[in-house]
Amino acid sequence: MIPMTTRERFLRVFHWQAPDRLPNLEFGYWDETIEAWHRQGLPLNIHDNEAVERYLGLDGVSIFTKAPIKNGLFPAFEKKVIKDLGDRLLMQDEDGNLCEVPPGRGTMPKFLKYIIESRQDWERVKREYLDYKNPGRIGDVKKAVDEARASGTLVLFDPGSLYGWPRNWMGLENFSIAVMEDRPWVEEMMEHLTEMTLYLIEKGFPEKGIDVGWWWEDMCYNHGPLLSPKLFQEMMVPRYKRVSEALKRRGIELNVLDCDGRIYELVPGWLEAGINVMFPIEALHTDPFELREIYGDRVLLLGGVNKLSLIRGREAIDRELEGLVPLIAKGGFIPTVDHRVPPDVTYENYLYYLERKKSIL
Repeated sequence: MIPMTTRERFLRVFHWQAPDRLPNLEFGYWDETIEAWHRQGLPLNIHDNEAVERYLGLDGVSIFTKAPIKNGLFPAFEKKVIKDLGDRLLMQDEDGNLCEVPPGRGTMPKFLKYIIESRQDWERVKREYLDYKNPGRIGDVKKAVDEARASGTLVLFDPGSLYGWPRNWMGLENFSIAVMEDRPWVEEMMEHLTEMTLYLIEKGFPEKGIDVGWWWEDMCYNHGPLLSPKLFQEMMVPRYKRVSEALKRRGIELNVLDCDGRIYELVPGWLEAGINVMFPIEALHTDPFELREIYGDRVLLLGGVNKLSLIRGREAIDRELEGLVPLIAKGGFIPTVDHRVPPDVTYENYLYYLERKKSIL
């Protein structure tokens, strides 16, 4: 029998059909992890997520084809060092914010100035970086689809973010205050992002060929959402629904939602809005078994392997993977590490994890 492609396997699992095997997917790696692994046996020329996945014979996620349709800030800001201050670096991040970071360490930056701190800033950013009719946003989508089909990989579209992007552009505290004190402004931002995504779908999509909507909406922490479920339902769910319905008219029924933390309170709204694949299911905060028990086959699961088990060693890795076997057997679930692999995970432990995982795929 001819082996299935990664695309065929992914689509079959999430349509509750049996593949020849589960796709062997992983979320990715922190830069510090790859640097540490270079000292532990990973070849020095393997230096980014995609290179690691190809070297280790994985099926994605970094290898997936991203449709050349640029949602969000465009043109993108360059992440760059503005000034070396000795004990810290003054940097511009990928969102255009000004921040300080310690050199050579993956710690949270100290933000000094956000690109949106006033309505005037918003109008400028909207005009200069969120003009969705800019023709440079849409590339040769047909070529990307054709190449992906030839290689057997998925084609992803980025439907964007209604909370995560504005939160990054304003800062969590400023955005949270704006939600409570100037809700019409926040809704204006969310509506503009929705209209931009709908426009890109209308103008950029071929008749068929894009497989999955891959959303990013990092809006939960370890105790729950950073926005109340009530406001989430009122401000965001109807807008999500407009986008997912536009995608469905173009044959896309799978919508992956990338959100860390404890997501239980928001899953009902995402499902109502047509967003049906939860990812990466951080095991310390969200139990994939509980999601399956509550929502049955309405919810699809991607992730769920506790990264801490990989730190603890082989016995912990064995227990972690063996514990997920019943969920894998039910279908609609692809196990991956529940976030980017941290540098605390040794290269030896990670290779052992991959070998053990192969035995259950």
